[in-house]
Amino acid sequence: MPNESTDGRDAAAWSPLDSDGWYAARNATTALRDVLVRAGMEKNFPYLRADLNAFGHGLVELGRVSPATAERLAELLRLALASGYCRDRNDGDASTIAEEPKGRA
Repeated sequence: MPNESTDGRDAAAWSPLDSDGWYAARNATTALRDVLVRAGMEKNFPYLRADLNAFGHGLVELGRVSPATAERLAELLRLALASGYCRDRNDGDASTIAEEPKGRA
């Protein structure tokens, strides 16, 4: 629009680095990568990366994995749930998996 302030930039000058969605996706990707490294599975997710969709919403691309990798990931999630991870969370705000459970050093 003629009366809109563009702050000296137009749509062609937009960068993902100007987007909160990009930083959220990058932080989540880093947290997931750190956990995969601790589990010895980082090489099983070669396509893991942060991304943005056309609307600027952050996404984490996991990529394709082998059936064995999917089974191992499922088992790790089952073990986390069985050990009580997020069991007593009633506020709907799940902590990141990279956080250590309380009581561990």
